[in-house]
Amino acid sequence: MTEAERTITTPETPGPAADAESGGSAGDAAPQPRGRRRVAVLIGVAALAYLLDLLSKLWVVHSLENHRPIDVFGHYLRLNALRNAGAAFGMGQGMTIVFTVIAVGVIVVIARLSRRLYSVPWAIALGLLLGGAFGNLTDRIFRSPGGFQGRVVDFIEPVHFATFNLADSAITCGGVLIVLLSFLGIEPDGKRQQPED
Repeated sequence: MTEAERTITTPETPGPAADAESGGSAGDAAPQPRGRRRVAVLIGVAALAYLLDLLSKLWVVHSLENHRPIDVFGHYLRLNALRNAGAAFGMGQGMTIVFTVIAVGVIVVIARLSRRLYSVPWAIALGLLLGGAFGNLTDRIFRSPGGFQGRVVDFIEPVHFATFNLADSAITCGGVLIVLLSFLGIEPDGKRQQPED
């Protein structure tokens, strides 16, 4: 077949055969960098959330524990160091090992989702969840009494509300963002669900 015949008979849009001949580079090259960038966002947000939580707890244990609470906005918000054996906001006292297993499960699920993560908002949401889960999981592993039953350090105490920490805040914000993204029909791979007729 001559070059002219190839030009006439070959469509402008490459088909599966053309992709196979080129090694699939045209179709595969675009998603690969996008995937790496979104995973980098997830890891960056998770690392920031974890670091802020870790540093705040180190400060609380060193400077606030066994001391008088610090009033931030009068009686509306104060910093008061507490050890929490339950879940976020003090719920589920006495079920530390259960929440430890749940945190590990959340981390595994997020790691699996990251394989098809092309959405920046989803990356931020999952990063917040991951950083928060790691933050509280670190307490459960390393703080007394240890053995995956350690008590989590809480210190943010609004009036008429449970005491919590930055990891709890990250988990809550990540969860709210996931609900919002699901409501808007945005999937982790960046696609938008089409409304049903």
